[in-house]
Amino acid sequence: MKFDVAIVGSGILGLAHAYHLSKAGLKVAVFERNARPVGASIRNFGMIWPIGQPPGEIRQIALESRGYWLEMLHDAGIWHRECGSLHLAYAPDELGVLEQFVALAPEYGYGCEMISADGAQNKSPVVRREGLRGAMWSPDELCVDPRVVLGDLPSFLHSRYGVEFYFSSPVTAIESGRVEAVGREFEADWILCCPGDDLRTLFTELLEQEDIRLCKLQMMRAVPKSGFKIGPHLCAGLTLAHYANFQICDHLEALKARFQDEYPEETKWGIHLLVSQNEQGVLTIGDSHEYVETADPFLKEEIDRLILNYLDTFLPIDQIKVVERWHGVYAKHFDKPYALLRPFERVGILAGVGGTGMTLAFGLAARVIEQLGVISQVQRP
Repeated sequence: MKFDVAIVGSGILGLAHAYHLSKAGLKVAVFERNARPVGASIRNFGMIWPIGQPPGEIRQIALESRGYWLEMLHDAGIWHRECGSLHLAYAPDELGVLEQFVALAPEYGYGCEMISADGAQNKSPVVRREGLRGAMWSPDELCVDPRVVLGDLPSFLHSRYGVEFYFSSPVTAIESGRVEAVGREFEADWILCCPGDDLRTLFTELLEQEDIRLCKLQMMRAVPKSGFKIGPHLCAGLTLAHYANFQICDHLEALKARFQDEYPEETKWGIHLLVSQNEQGVLTIGDSHEYVETADPFLKEEIDRLILNYLDTFLPIDQIKVVERWHGVYAKHFDKPYALLRPFERVGILAGVGGTGMTLAFGLAARVIEQLGVISQVQRP
């Protein structure tokens, strides 16, 4: 069987490539080793998070991706919310970093503003008012349910654009013009591989030359006991030490030093707190960051305890009931935002995107397709 493009991996990056290429009129096939997507793309918050991206190209890709996300979600009829985000400050140095970031924001192309503690509680009445000094409001963030998106998008791509999906079909060999999966050979003018956290099945030696490491994250879902709505995505002080956008603030190092002193265990496990809420009102809460050789399946109760204790500083945990716990795994490149590799002619690998996959997916896929010249190089009969 012959395709214009074969895509290996049905995570959000693979699906984003399939979306752009099939919309352009190409015949596309997607190969997935599992019966359905089970990796990082369904284990995350469902946050499209432009605010956290560093200024420059990656920030621009995030904004482009946001536009593509909205286009796709509207076309596919998939639930989403343009909810924005609140960065809550409960300490003077946290407020200082946020104020400095907002002052610099116009220069770097961020659209955010400081609001008062009362203003923050108006946007999210459930957050703790005691000790709240103010917040940064950003309107750009979106909320999706990753389990719904990854479940519904393949059907949409197949019915609307004719994308063929081969689930339970691990790809075991790739060379120019050919993909081998479950004992069958498929021809394709272009092959794009989006391996996620699988750095061993294909192109192992090539990927080992890159500084790509696996990160294990602990997360949970909870239901509000009173059915409350949080409004925007929520985060607080520890998040300021995590995202690269805040590195433009010279007040940040002092804040990080305080976190090392006051939150040594949270710092050790790379904990910072994000909270999102899906259509059913279920909260997704997390997360931690452990860099590992192999991500074992075991959850550390200590990490979940630290997560919930810090959550309680801005969202009362006596008002929620935890209903699910799990771990996620992603592959992060430590030298650059991602690796785009060319092992053979008309074969591309996109790896090491890390925790920005949901945010960057559609914008990054568009850039990769253009950079590789995929559409122009497909051989038409």
